[in-house]
Order: sequence, then C-alpha cells, then structure tokens
Amino acid sequence: MSSKLFFANKKFWTEGAGSFAVAILIALTIRWAFMEAYVIPSSSMLPTLLVHDHIFVNKFVYGLRIPFTEKWMLNFSDPKRGDVIVFKYPDDMNLFFIKRVVGVPGDKIYYENGNLYINDELVKNEIPQKHLSDFSWIKSEDFQGEGPGALSFFDHFEEKIGDQSFSVLLRKGKTSYYGPQIVPPNSYFVMGDNRDNSKDSRFWETTAFVPRDYLVGRAMFVWLSCDETLPVLSFLCNPLTLRWKRFFHTVHE
Repeated sequence: MSSKLFFANKKFWTEGAGSFAVAILIALTIRWAFMEAYVIPSSSMLPTLLVHDHIFVNKFVYGLRIPFTEKWMLNFSDPKRGDVIVFKYPDDMNLFFIKRVVGVPGDKIYYENGNLYINDELVKNEIPQKHLSDFSWIKSEDFQGEGPGALSFFDHFEEKIGDQSFSVLLRKGKTSYYGPQIVPPNSYFVMGDNRDNSKDSRFWETTAFVPRDYLVGRAMFVWLSCDETLPVLSFLCNPLTLRWKRFFHTVHE
C-alpha cells in the first residue's frame, strides 16, 4: 500500500464519512451496552420521579445482552430490593415501564391497605417530618386525573427496603389487598412509589412478575426535567418550564 493511499484511508476515517460512521457506531454501542435515556410519562413513581423527568438508565449493571434479543451473554448482578428498574412491560413488549423492586426470587409478597409484607415481615414506614407540599417541585397537576388540590389527598411516608430508603405516597382512606404471592425464579415483583396510582405487578394480566430477560437496566439520575413540553414537539421540554433543581437528582439516594 502506498503512503498516499494510506493517508487517504486515514483521512476517510478521521475527517470523511468514515468518522461519521464511527461516531454512530460508538453511540449505538453505548446505547446497547452501557446506558440509555428515558422520559417519565406518568405519576406512578411520585415523589421519586416526576412526569417529564428525563433519566439515564444503567444497562450494564445487570449484564450484557445479545443485541436485538432478550437473552443475556453475561450476568454481572441481579436487581436488589429497592432498586428502581426499567423493563419491558409483560403485557406489551413494545412498552417500557419503570418501577421499584420489592420482591426478588423466593420472596413472599403480601399487601394490605398500604402495608407491605415481605416474607411475613412488615416493611416499616414512617410519616416524615416534611409534608408533601414541602417538595417544591411537586404540584397537584402532577397527579394525573386527580384534579385541583391533589396534594391533600395523599399521605407521604418514608419506607426502607433493603439498603434503599425512599418516599411513598398512599391515598387517604384507600383500601386495597394483594397476595400472598411467591416470586418465582428469575423474576421480580415491582411496585410504583405512588402506590395507589400505579399499574404494577398487582394489576398485570399476563403475569404478576418481571422476568429477568425483560430487564433494561437500573435508573441512575435525572439529567433534564420540566413542567411542560413543547406544544408540537411533545418529546422536547419547554425551556421556560425547566425544573433546574431536578437536574442531576440521583434516583438511588
């Protein structure tokens, strides 16, 4: 190969169309193996995550998947109780959900009127010192379908599962029951932090559990957040309504 031809090839990969192809390949590799961005569409994870929070998800933490499949090449770790995970919705694989893991394989799950039992032990929750209205970034409008004054309809509790402490919301006067159920192998039982406004393992039709093969990854942090999106381009934040205090808010604190 002549030096002239070598120089031309090198220039193609560093300055020409080849550099563009390399950049796309790197971006796709990062998205496939390491991390991916998602937008929170609903209020099911309030107050941990708000509608229009943009988050990064760690896809590498649980393993490395065969491209374009649900099968794993390598398993690095398993979701723990308290992890906030993104996964393919068992009733419709084209949808992605985000919930908190409350049950791992072998766990016995029972839920009664806001009380969560794991392996027959009550998960303790305490009423925090702060009222829900003290969270400056949460507004009644975030509670979809609840109408004005929604903040007053809910009680705010601090709960701890595993090594994760987090906030949960319970609707005042709401009665509900689920279980008991045993989590099968390679599966997880998940719930939203907004316990009475979450379509989670308690209500799915296909299965009550998230199979491990459906995992996408673990939520990391909020990198962008806004109260409203643009009227036409609904996937873009309205820059006039940015929630600056939410930027780089860590999901697992």
